[in-house]
Amino acid sequence: MAGKLAQCRELLGSIGDDAVWLDPVVGPERGFRTKAKMVAGGSVASPTLGILSPAGTGVDLEECPLYPPQLAAAFAPLKHFITRAGLEPYSVPERRGELKNVIVTVAPSGELMVRFVLRSTEPIARLRKHLPWLLVQLPQLTVASANILPEHRAVVEGEREILLTEADSLTMAVNGIDLHLKPQSFFQTNTDVATALYRQAVAWVEAVSPASVWDLYCGVGGFALHVATPGRAVTGVEVSSAAVASAQRSAVALNSGAEFIAADAAEWALAQPAPADLVIVNPPRRGIGGALAGWLEASGVRTVIYSSCNAVTLAKDLAAMPSLRVREVRLLDMFPHTEHYEVAVLLTRVGAGSFRP
Repeated sequence: MAGKLAQCRELLGSIGDDAVWLDPVVGPERGFRTKAKMVAGGSVASPTLGILSPAGTGVDLEECPLYPPQLAAAFAPLKHFITRAGLEPYSVPERRGELKNVIVTVAPSGELMVRFVLRSTEPIARLRKHLPWLLVQLPQLTVASANILPEHRAVVEGEREILLTEADSLTMAVNGIDLHLKPQSFFQTNTDVATALYRQAVAWVEAVSPASVWDLYCGVGGFALHVATPGRAVTGVEVSSAAVASAQRSAVALNSGAEFIAADAAEWALAQPAPADLVIVNPPRRGIGGALAGWLEASGVRTVIYSSCNAVTLAKDLAAMPSLRVREVRLLDMFPHTEHYEVAVLLTRVGAGSFRP
C-alpha cells in the first residue's frame, strides 16, 4: 500500500500539494474478488479454468485464494458441466474449439451469475439441455448466459449475449442498496472496497448538500443511487442501455427519484446549458478526456468528485481543470497483489467557498 500511495502522490504532484490525503482504504488480501474471468483450457474430458501458459495450454486456478469460498466452490461443478455438455475448450494455438472463457460473479447473498463465452452459437442447444443438471449442482446459480465471441482476438467477451435463464440480472446489495447487475454490466470486482468508495462519495456530497447531482459514466447507478435524497435532482448518464435499465430498476424499487439516461456521458454533458451543483465522474481507464475536462473547467460547476482507476489519466485530467482545486484524496486498494488501485478525489472551484468536511 505504501508504494501505491507514493506513486499516486508522485503522479498528482503539485496538483495535490494542498489536498488532505485521507487514510487509504485497505480490504482483505484473500477472498476479495467477486468476479472470476477464467480462460477455458485442456480438453472436454479434462478441462481447466484459469489462465493460459505461454505455450497456450490451460493452467488451472481452481484453488486460487483470491476468490471467496462461495465463488470458488462453483469451479468444480462448472468443469463437470463442460464435460457433460461436450464444450470443447478453445485452443488458441490451433484456433479451434468452442468454449473460450467462463465468467463467474458472486453476489453478497451468495447467488451466482455464470457466463459461457463461446466461439459460436453451435453449443447453445447442449447448454440448454444440460443446464437443469447444473442448477441442481449449483442451486445458488441465478443467472446463466452465453456470450458469443467469434473473432480470434485477445478480448474477454463479445457483443452478443444469449440468456439461458429466466432471470436476467444478479442483485448486488451494497450499503443496503440493491444494484442489479446484468451479464454485460460493469461492476467493481472488490465489493468490500467498493462499499467504502460509495460511502466516501456520500460523505463528500452531504458536506456540500447540493440541490442537483450528475453521475457521469454511472454504470448500474452506484454513485447516483447512494446520493439520491428527497428534493435532490440526481441524473445518471451511461452509454450502456443495459446498465441504464438496471439503474432505472433500482431507482424504482428504492423510490429514489433518480433519473438515468442512456447516452455518451461527455457528449450529454457538453450539450447541457448549465451544470449540476455537483458532478461525479467515474470514467474508464482512459479518463474523461480533454473535451469533458475543458467543459467542466469552464462550466462554473462548484464541486466535482472524480473516481479513477488510473492515476496517470487522472493527473492529466486534473491539470486541464486548474480552476477546480483538489481538496481531499483517498486511495482505495481495490486490487491487492497488483500495482493497480482506485483513487477518489474531491475538487472544489477556486473562490467557491470553503469545503465543510
